[in-house]
Amino acid sequence: MKTVVNVLLGLCICALVYVCYASIMGPINFEKDKKVRDAKVIARLIDIRKAQQEYRVQKLTYTKSFDTLIDFVKTGQIPYVAKEGVLTDRQLEDGLTERKAMAIINKAKQTGKWDEVQKAGLENFKRDTIWVSVLDTLYGKGFNVDSIRYVPFGNGKEFEMEYKHDTAESGAPLILLEVKTPYSVYLDGLDKQEIINLIDLQTKLEKYPGLMIGSLTHPNNNSGNWE
Repeated sequence: MKTVVNVLLGLCICALVYVCYASIMGPINFEKDKKVRDAKVIARLIDIRKAQQEYRVQKLTYTKSFDTLIDFVKTGQIPYVAKEGVLTDRQLEDGLTERKAMAIINKAKQTGKWDEVQKAGLENFKRDTIWVSVLDTLYGKGFNVDSIRYVPFGNGKEFEMEYKHDTAESGAPLILLEVKTPYSVYLDGLDKQEIINLIDLQTKLEKYPGLMIGSLTHPNNNSGNWE
């Protein structure tokens, strides 16, 4: 009987040690796994922000369609001005600007007369516009742009993406972008109670319970809520 009691006591001690260990390591392991997933989601949100910012430069607005955004990245081009030569202080003092200089050079190209170019000292002055791929410029070769719509660890779920036109206090037009995904999507599979605690904390702090860039309620230059 004494042996049975000792065995049971030993098992109870082992169970208590395991419970204590789990209570300590559970939150630590959760935070470790969360950081890994956070990093992947943040990188994807930054990729989306790059595409949206260039889209707005060319289209003067954002898009809420990933199909449209991805097609823009695949087929769009960005103008790049290749520069050769600079205007001297003397040329600038004489009122010559880059626009005037190019006007002189373009006229010479049309007429075949280069006297004005030589007179202005613009023989080695060039400004050529080269169109480069949006995809290669923003991300580099080999980047899978089709993937930007999907939340890492989200089991195929897409980011929530919206934009709206608003008016600033000054009366100027304002275009706001918001791209986000909740903790419940990309932390799925980790400790459920830890996820519940995290969401509850963010809600009490009146913060979005997840990761996001931009905001539809106030302008923040498309900053991430982790920044």
